[in-house]
Amino acid sequence: MMENRSCACVLDCRRPSHSDVPPPFRHRANGAVGALCNSPNCVLSGAGAGPDHSRSGAGKVLVTGGAGYFGFRLGRTLAGQGATVLMLDLLKPPWDLPDGAVFQQIDIRDYDALYKICAGVDVIFHTASYGMSGPEQLKRKQIESVNVGGTNNVINVCTERGIPRLVYTSTVNVAFAGRPIEDGDEDSVPCVPLDMHIDHYSRTKAIAEHMVLAANGRPTKGGGLLQTCVLRPSGIYGPEERRHLHRVMVNVERRLFSFCFGDPNAKMNWVHVDNLVTAHVLAAEALTAEKAFVASGQAYFINDGESVNVFEWLTPLFERLGYGRPLIHLPVSLVYSAAILMERLHVTLRPILEIPLLLTRNEVRSIAVSHTFKIEKAQRELGFFPEKFSLTDSVDQYLRSRPGRPAASFPNTRFLFLLLLMLLIGLFSLLICWE
Repeated sequence: MMENRSCACVLDCRRPSHSDVPPPFRHRANGAVGALCNSPNCVLSGAGAGPDHSRSGAGKVLVTGGAGYFGFRLGRTLAGQGATVLMLDLLKPPWDLPDGAVFQQIDIRDYDALYKICAGVDVIFHTASYGMSGPEQLKRKQIESVNVGGTNNVINVCTERGIPRLVYTSTVNVAFAGRPIEDGDEDSVPCVPLDMHIDHYSRTKAIAEHMVLAANGRPTKGGGLLQTCVLRPSGIYGPEERRHLHRVMVNVERRLFSFCFGDPNAKMNWVHVDNLVTAHVLAAEALTAEKAFVASGQAYFINDGESVNVFEWLTPLFERLGYGRPLIHLPVSLVYSAAILMERLHVTLRPILEIPLLLTRNEVRSIAVSHTFKIEKAQRELGFFPEKFSLTDSVDQYLRSRPGRPAASFPNTRFLFLLLLMLLIGLFSLLICWE
């Protein structure tokens, strides 16, 4: 029921104004994207729903962001359970499609294309997003159009197509804004007011999460009701993961992670991709009548059930690359000031020069400040009990599969010089402020 909705931001924090959360609209992209499969009917030629499809509670599912690391793993698992899976994304997946899955190159901001492809879909897993990390975090217009506009389109398609279930992949960042959180849960930790977010990704994900939960119970065409829920994962890792692991590895090899910062006891959570897939499958099942719609209108923190210090957790990575853990400890204020300067330089010079970003402000806070969350609600209501995994296995797999390590070169020296320059400027800025 809506009164029991666990998203504390709807009840406990400032309600977004009309300027914060736009009303439902049909957002169109500038130009349709070519599709590998041009007709939505092509999905029907895939493998039919087998006897195991009841695990996800769906015979035909759609995964937005299906070419991404997590979206593809989710689609592959659902196809393996016998569901007919439709995977959508702007880019083609770098992996071979499993039997029972069809990929279409579609922009979720194109409402007409999304509506056309959703005929007969039983459940949507909305994993697509933009601006999670690195330079992407600074592209405000694209972040808003995908995370907010695209989510509006997904919700509207659900209601107009009579799709009964929607599972949305959110983030723990909707509840974290730089203040320490220890073993937070969905009831005790409210969502951060929108004006307190320092990055566009977290702010837009909070808006989208609010929209998805507000749509729970909305009437759909055909006389049904839309059932929605939200999963809030921590950082994702696993075999073949490239976004986080590759970026950290490259910067370690450039000797740009020769220092640490923040509370040496600061902890955070991570989630293995297979555990996150399991949580999504269970969430879809928990939106059915067979499960008494237990997940309807609910939000869940999802992680491996362990809290770790990020530098300790990354020790296998440093060791496999032949480096020791960082020994130099820098003040957070210095690193944060350097991140501000790097962000501003990146935005200012982007038209003529690509300034590399070691860390953004949001990433500095995530590393420096403890923020851990309990998964008891997901265990109790979804039956989510994560398996045990090791980062070492993912690091080893990555090192085996990546191209040969390049020799040290001038660009590495340039990056190190740029980092030192940013830190010196940050220190100078702090000294001026203190005076």
